[in-house]
Amino acid sequence: MEDWKRELKKQYEEIPVPGEARKRIEEGIQMAKEEKKRKNGAVIWLKRAGETAVAAVAAITVLVNVSPTAAQAMEQIPVIGSIAQVVTFRTYEDHSGRGEANVEIPQIEGEGQAPAANRDMEEYADSLIEAYESEIRASEGQGNYSLDSTYDVVFENDKYVCIRINTTVTMASGTQFVKIFTADKATGQTVSLMELVGNDEAMLTAISDNIKEQMREQMAADENVIYFLDSDMPDEDFKGLDGDESFYFSENGELIITFGEYEVAPGYMGAVEFVIPETVTGNLAG
Repeated sequence: MEDWKRELKKQYEEIPVPGEARKRIEEGIQMAKEEKKRKNGAVIWLKRAGETAVAAVAAITVLVNVSPTAAQAMEQIPVIGSIAQVVTFRTYEDHSGRGEANVEIPQIEGEGQAPAANRDMEEYADSLIEAYESEIRASEGQGNYSLDSTYDVVFENDKYVCIRINTTVTMASGTQFVKIFTADKATGQTVSLMELVGNDEAMLTAISDNIKEQMREQMAADENVIYFLDSDMPDEDFKGLDGDESFYFSENGELIITFGEYEVAPGYMGAVEFVIPETVTGNLAG
């Protein structure tokens, strides 16, 4: 088994993808992750909305602070509402030279204010587009490069709506990225895994341990299943969750953790996910 792991790791590291191109894509993904971590999404939106919007929101803030009645009314305004409609906000397409791109950018439409999660999803899509355009400029029409990004609503209940972004970047080989935005319907904010578990490090560790247990069980049952765990290259092994991983819920409300291609397994296994039983997490879906 160790030989299998070592050989597949070697094959992965030798994939003939231009280093600069892969670096740009990974930087784009990282930029999106860092943006999502910003907890004051409303402030980010306001900075870009212009002086008129800032003045209007400032006036509302004053009203809320001086009037308990107004504050109570504001609390009752639904940001998304019980039913969220997810639509394609815009589509980016490019078919020039040897580059080809198709990026669908989703938006949540609800009963009240525009949710901050929309801004998070748009910024993520923009980072993918920026990386694509940078690579096209750098390659000067040489080689083939494609970007395909689509979305699906993978879960919704009265509390959350989860939108999965599936992105495939193809250069010398293809790489699949998975990003899931889970929006809290009451606030409109994107919820991180760490926020979902209440910043409970012990809970995050318990989920990590369950994932490692599932990895070991799968590898023991099938020699063709390999994860970066318990290998002779421990520095490359899966250490545990950091609280920024993508997640959604099953129909039964179980937590599902997702990983993109190459994150925790060789590329041939594609994007992988793990269903965490409620005996580990309790009821997180609400």
